[in-house]
Amino acid sequence: MVSVKDVARLAGVSPMTVSRAINTPEKLNPETLAKVRQAIEALNYVPSLSARKIRGGHSSGKTIGVFALDTATTPFAVEMLLSVERTAREHGWNVFILNLFEIPPSQQAIDLMLSHRPDGIVFSTMQLRELEIPPALLGKPLVLSNCMSTGPGVACYVPDDADGQYRAMRQALGRGYRRPLCINLPRHSLAWKLRQQGLSRALAEAGIPADSVRQYDISTDDAYGETVAELERRLDETNGRPAFDLLVCGNDRIALVAYQYLLSRGLRIPADVAVLGYDNMVGIAELFYPPLSTVQLPYYEMGRRAAQHLIEERDEPFTHWVPCPVVSRQSW
Repeated sequence: MVSVKDVARLAGVSPMTVSRAINTPEKLNPETLAKVRQAIEALNYVPSLSARKIRGGHSSGKTIGVFALDTATTPFAVEMLLSVERTAREHGWNVFILNLFEIPPSQQAIDLMLSHRPDGIVFSTMQLRELEIPPALLGKPLVLSNCMSTGPGVACYVPDDADGQYRAMRQALGRGYRRPLCINLPRHSLAWKLRQQGLSRALAEAGIPADSVRQYDISTDDAYGETVAELERRLDETNGRPAFDLLVCGNDRIALVAYQYLLSRGLRIPADVAVLGYDNMVGIAELFYPPLSTVQLPYYEMGRRAAQHLIEERDEPFTHWVPCPVVSRQSW
């Protein structure tokens, strides 16, 4: 790895002069500064921001450290990290990302994060969940994105799933659908409870008894075969003609499985059955045929607001609900 001494040797100056060229270039004469910059470019030298912080020097901006639990490795949630970085850059801040492979994070991961001396920390997750914040992170400038703290006093930016489900169902019921079948997320999912609240509210406003609506909760996050089994059972009970006019899916992947099965049974979407998803999966939901009506999980907006929270040093240590817009397409 190229060091300051290597740059100094090539430029024919002292290491202190190289440091001044990086941190306070206005203090050097143009000729010396040009020589140092040429050496830096020739050697592809990259200054260490963390080292300069440790020495008490100046960096090009403050830094946000991001704990990423599946958010950097899945295409659906990566927008959250992109928005954190974009928002940070707009304000002259830097970002570094540390992938997590377990919850709670290991002491090694925590030590690595803190060793970089971030000015703020974002804890991000792919799926909405509750987290117990490690004691070492309490008291630090910390904000959660798409996750909630089990304890008080932590700022959390999470999707308003209750309102998103309510608005989607209100639109569907406003289109005349009255006999929904819901294939939901697993009951243990935090989003399940929130979306049930939104569903119940929309049904109550439409005068539809909640206990009259057929519902099925899949058992695990990837039990999509249960979607086929449930649809098969419902259709076999009615000789292949659906007793439901709207299929409400816990996520777009459930909707994708449902599409394939309903079409294989000769049913038309939305003429025979309308379908509503949830998530608006990046690059996928609009490729359904017909395109899927769904609800947007606001990954980008959660990341943006989390970054702004740290940059603006907001004193708002509570849960912030981020709107989930309804995306209306041709499946209803």
